[in-house]
Parts: sequence; structure tokens; C-alpha cells
Amino acid sequence: MRHVPRPPSSTSRLSSALLLVAASLAACARSEAAPDPCAALFGQPGDRTGLGPDQCRPACGCGASVWAPPSYDAAFVQSLVDAWTLETPYPPLASDPYASPAPPDDPPEMVCGVLPTGPAGARPRAYRLVTYASETDARAAGASPTHFGHCAVCSTLANLAVYVRERDLTAPVRACGLASGTADENVACLRALGFDLPCAQAWTYNTAHTRSKCLAPCLSALDKPYHLPDGRLNDCLRCDEEQSGPVFKAAAGRTRRNSGLATALCRPCSEVRPLVHSY
Repeated sequence: MRHVPRPPSSTSRLSSALLLVAASLAACARSEAAPDPCAALFGQPGDRTGLGPDQCRPACGCGASVWAPPSYDAAFVQSLVDAWTLETPYPPLASDPYASPAPPDDPPEMVCGVLPTGPAGARPRAYRLVTYASETDARAAGASPTHFGHCAVCSTLANLAVYVRERDLTAPVRACGLASGTADENVACLRALGFDLPCAQAWTYNTAHTRSKCLAPCLSALDKPYHLPDGRLNDCLRCDEEQSGPVFKAAAGRTRRNSGLATALCRPCSEVRPLVHSY
């Protein structure tokens, strides 16, 4: 007698379906839990960042198209101060840059270049800061791009040394603002970090403007991490960026993002300009 298999019972069909659903959910959970290296922010997380290396890393891209800045050692940082001198230093700021609206953004390919003017063997060697339409134009003229955008008071190599050395520049700049009763005291505090006078003034005006526009959120975020768990800046830093950032960028020229520097403030890779410093 030929054996005829019985169709599965409703209970068996239900058990099989539940197993399939469970397997699918487990696969989805594994997929969702896997970090996406392309979605990570650019920066170097520190004690105050509030994000881990899975959310922020000193590299942009993934696969074969990863860009990561080199590690600049103390000797390189010191050479920016000792080996170079700006041919014509910027004068002190004559007025508050926040008294006028921010100008339009620079063209995306514009760069500020370091153009040597002194003899190659001189130490320090003189240089000029020149704004070029593109990195290609800068290199064709014999200049080394030092940041994207136009040149201004913080574009000098001595100021770059501070940007590179202070991975968490937010903390000392904030400390100077809190400890200073006057603008002159704030400038002196910032100059002690290594900034020259015009750049220290630009930072001081930025601090004063942020205090006037963002006092409440900044007081509430004083002891909080720089970032929320989802990667966004906290309310104070976001307010500073929106209210004070555009004018500061116009007055200072150099920012950490347009200089390709990874810091304790993590940024979307779309906002960071890849640049390797070599002079």
C-alpha cells in the first residue's frame, strides 16, 4: 500500500511561519545594528564630544575612496611658527564684524594659498596669503593651499598652529570667554593660546555675539556634551553656528572644517574640505 503523506496541520503551518518571521526579524536586527562607516561624522571624539568612534572618526568616505588627514606632530606645528613669517601682517580689526551682515558664501573651489616670497634657505621664510579661484590655480602660481575660501585674519600659519595643536578648541575659547570681564581680557586670554591679535579679536567678537544671541541655551548646555546622542550639536553650539558662524567665517577666513582638521566637534563629511598641510 502506497504511503500518502498527510498535509501539515494548521499548528505546524503556524510554527513554520513564526520561525520564518523570527528569522527575518533577526536578520533585520543584525542589519540595523551594523554600523555604516559611510554615515559616520568627521572628527576626533574627546571627553566632551559625547559620541563614540562608531559615530565619529577622523576619515571621510568608505571602500577605496577614504580620505583621512595625516597626523601632524609637534615638530610640524612648531615649524608653522618658527619657519615662516607673514610678509605683511594683518592689522588689528578696526570694528566689530557683526555690525554688518555676513557676505555671500565663497565659491566652493576658492582657496587661500601660502605663497613663499623669501629665499628658500631663509628661516623664517617670508610668505604672502593670496586668495585663488581654485586649488589648481594656487599650485600653478607656486602657492600651497592652506584652507578653502578667502584669506582673512586667521589664515596665517601661526594661527593654523593653534588650530592643529588644540584638538578641542571649543573648551579653551569658552574658558576665555567665561573668565574674561572685558573684551581686552578675552583677547589676551586667546593670545595666550597662540593666536595673533587680529585672529584673537575675531574670536572675541564671535564670543560676544554668541553671548548676546545664545545665552540661555549656552548656560543650559554648559556642562553637557558637544553632541546629542543622534550626532547633532547641542543647542548652544548649534545656536553659535547659526547666529555667529557666517560672520566669523567671513572675518577669520580659516575654520577647522575648511582646513581639513579633525577635532572634538564632529561634522558631516559634506561640510569638511579635504586638505593636507605641507609647506
